[in-house]
Amino acid sequence: MPKIEVNEKFFFDLTGKTWTDRESFEHDLTVAKAELDEWDTSLPDAGGRTIKIELNDTNRPDLWSTAGLARQLRVYRTRSIPSYPFFASRKKAVKAPYRVVVEKSVQEVRPWLAGFVAKGKAISDALLRDMIQTQEKLAWNFGRKRKGVSIGIYRIALIEWPVHYRGVDPDRVSFVPLQETRKMTLNQILEQHPKGIEYGSILKGKPVHPLLTDAAGRVLSYPPIINSADLGAVQVGDSEIFIEVTGSDYPSVALSSAIMACDFADMGFEIDNVQVDYEYDTPFGASVTCPYYFQEEVSVSLADASRLLGSPLELADTLEALTRMGLCAYSTDGGLIHVAPPEYRNDFLHPFDIVEDIMIGVGMEKFVPQRPTDFTIGRITPIERFSRKAKSIMVGLGYQEMIYNYLGSGRDYAEKMQVPTESLVKIANPMTENYEYVRNSPLPGLMQTESVSAKASYPHRTFEVGKVALKDPEANYGVVTRQYIGFLASHAQADYNEIASHVATLMYLLGREYSVRESSDLRFVPGRQVEVYVKGARVGVFGEVHPSVLEAFGVVMPCSAGELDLDMLLED
Repeated sequence: MPKIEVNEKFFFDLTGKTWTDRESFEHDLTVAKAELDEWDTSLPDAGGRTIKIELNDTNRPDLWSTAGLARQLRVYRTRSIPSYPFFASRKKAVKAPYRVVVEKSVQEVRPWLAGFVAKGKAISDALLRDMIQTQEKLAWNFGRKRKGVSIGIYRIALIEWPVHYRGVDPDRVSFVPLQETRKMTLNQILEQHPKGIEYGSILKGKPVHPLLTDAAGRVLSYPPIINSADLGAVQVGDSEIFIEVTGSDYPSVALSSAIMACDFADMGFEIDNVQVDYEYDTPFGASVTCPYYFQEEVSVSLADASRLLGSPLELADTLEALTRMGLCAYSTDGGLIHVAPPEYRNDFLHPFDIVEDIMIGVGMEKFVPQRPTDFTIGRITPIERFSRKAKSIMVGLGYQEMIYNYLGSGRDYAEKMQVPTESLVKIANPMTENYEYVRNSPLPGLMQTESVSAKASYPHRTFEVGKVALKDPEANYGVVTRQYIGFLASHAQADYNEIASHVATLMYLLGREYSVRESSDLRFVPGRQVEVYVKGARVGVFGEVHPSVLEAFGVVMPCSAGELDLDMLLED
C-alpha cells in the first residue's frame, strides 16, 4: 500500500485542524482509509516533525499527497467542497495562455500528454519535498513504474513557448540530463545513467523515443526517463512552474494532471491552463485544454444503497454523507441519487462504489453490528479438488506452477495471440488500457513469462490453473466463467509429440478418455495442432505455438502449449 511522509505543520495548516493526541488523529484518518504509521510528538519543533501515513486504498491516488489527504479530512469536517473553476470540459471552454504541440511522430511510442502552469507563490522546502513525493507516488504506484504515467516539473521562466512533444532518433539527439555534466544521447542515457538503467526497459528497442523541447529547441525532458539539467531542475524559491504528464493511457494521464492541479490550487497557487494540440485524434478531440474534466456522472438508487449497507437510509442524510466525502450529489425523484465525481477522482467504476462513500460519510459507528445468522462448514469444492489433482500431475511431469492476473491488455490477449479482440470480454470502464480485457485463455500469461526467461536454463515447462471468461449468448449476462489449465514447454526440441505425450499422461491420470481432431487455431502451427474431445464435446486444444506468436512475445525458442477446460472434464 502507498505510504507518504508529510510535514506536520504543512499538513495541519492545509487541513485547518491541529491534532494533539494520537487517538483522535488515527480516528479521523479512517475517513480516507488511512492509518497513522509513525508520529514522534516528542520532538519540540512542529515545523520540522514528519508524520508517516499509510494509505489503504489503491483506487484513490488523489490521497497520496499532503494536499490531497488534507483535502479529504478538511471536506469531511467542514462539508465545504472546493471549487476548481480552471478545469475545461466538453461543456466548458477555458482560455489557455500556454500551448504544447504533440507531433504525430510520438503517437506510437508514448502518445498522451497533459499539463498546467502553477504560479504566484514561492516554493518552500516542505512544498518541494511534497511535490517530489507526489510525483514519485503517482508515477510509481498509479503509473506502474512510469510505464503508464510519468511527471515532469520545470521552471517556466526558462521556457520559450510553445513546447513541442515529438518522437526522435535515440542515437541522434543529445542533452545534459539531471545528475550529469556532459551531453549524452538518448541511448547513452538508457545504458549509462542511473535513471536510464532503471526505466530504460520502457523504451528499449523502439525506433523513436519521446522528447519534450521548447520553441528554441532546448530539451525539457526525455519522458519517462529523466529531465534535462538546464530546464528541468526546480528549486526552493521558484514561483512559476510548468507540470506535464505523459503516458500510454489517456485517462490516467489526465487524472494525474488533474490531481496535481487541485493540489497546487489548494496550496494557494494560481493555475493557468495549457492547450495541448495533437496532430492526431484523441478521445477528447485534437485540441484539449488542460486540466480537463473528463469524468462521467454516476447514479445509484437509495434502495440499493440501503440494501447493501443493511440499514434504511434517509435521502437527506445520504446526500449529506456524500457531501462530506467531497461529492456533488443530488436527486430529482427521491429514489435515484446522481453523483458528479470531483475533478481529482476517477474511481467510480460501478454505481455501488458510491455506496462505499455513503458508508464512510455516514460513519461506520452508525451501523449496528449484527452477528451472523447462518453457519456453514467449509469444504473444498469438486472443481477445486479436481484442479488440485491436475496440478499435482503437472508438477510430476516437471512443470512449474504460475499465477497471473485475470485482466490484461488487448495487445497481449488478442493482438500477440492472433485472436480477434471481439472474442474477448471487455471492461466497460477500465482504469487503464493494460487492464481492459478479461482473459479467455491462460496461454498469454505463460507466453509473457517465457518472453522474460531466456536467460534461465532450458527446458522451461510452466502451467497455470485458473479462471477464464468466455462469451456465451445463452448465458444470463452473455459471459461464462470456466476453470482452465494451460501448459507450455519451451526448449530446442519442443514439438507436438512432446506436448501430446504430456496431455495423454494428464488425461490418463485424471481418468478421462479422449480423442483428437485436426484444429485450425491461429495460435498454433497448421498441421501441428489438434482439438481435444471428450464424449463428443470439445474440451481443449494443444500443439506447436505459431512462429508469429513467438515473435510477438519476443520468444526465440520453440514452444509447444495447450489448454483444457477442467469444468468440462469434471462433468464427464
